[in-house]
Amino acid sequence: MSHQPARIHDLPEQERPRERLVAHGADALSNAELIAILLRTGMKGMSAIHVAEQLLRKFGTLDALAKAALDDLRVKGVGRDKAVALKAAFTLARRMAQEIRIELPLLDSPESIAELMAEELRLAEVEEFHAVLLNTRRRLIRTERISQGTLDTILVHPREVFRAAILANAHAFILVHNHPSGDSTPSDADIRVTRDLVRASQLMKIELLDHIILGRKSDKNLRGYTSLRELGIFA
Repeated sequence: MSHQPARIHDLPEQERPRERLVAHGADALSNAELIAILLRTGMKGMSAIHVAEQLLRKFGTLDALAKAALDDLRVKGVGRDKAVALKAAFTLARRMAQEIRIELPLLDSPESIAELMAEELRLAEVEEFHAVLLNTRRRLIRTERISQGTLDTILVHPREVFRAAILANAHAFILVHNHPSGDSTPSDADIRVTRDLVRASQLMKIELLDHIILGRKSDKNLRGYTSLRELGIFA
């Protein structure tokens, strides 16, 4: 004998999870009702809510249910397609929780910027110029490589820097480039470019917070980097 699905719409209106969600919001629904929406239908004599309750009884908690293997989800009333839908929904929920937990780093000091960029530029054999793009809370949006130069020369134009900042909707940014020689002392060109970009940032209303030059730690420079703001170049 084949089993015909017991549709949610066969239930009294007040028991239909979809209608209750629309009328009262998702937070008003029980775990079983939310799972029933994913299942869509149950089996003859067993509504989707009853199947959901069966799953919750079997696994005990939502966490255990979310971690269950695909085959373990296939209880009475849950075939392959419904098990796949449940697995997809729980996986999306887990990924969203991870995104929420991983807060974007706060970049409010030369040290934090140097730590962020040091590994990326550690093995670079030529100078690379990067913009670290920040939101209003000084947290990272993303980093953007602006240009790449020769062993000791790099060419940077303000339009490339501000194009990246505008596309990222950045509130502020920090410049970072490396000196492959290991000496992070700024050159005359570094100072000139920085001052040009400070002036441009004032016009563009996107604040340039600092320019960090990465080198290597030495007796002369125990930190291995130089902040042009700390040197007074921004004054």
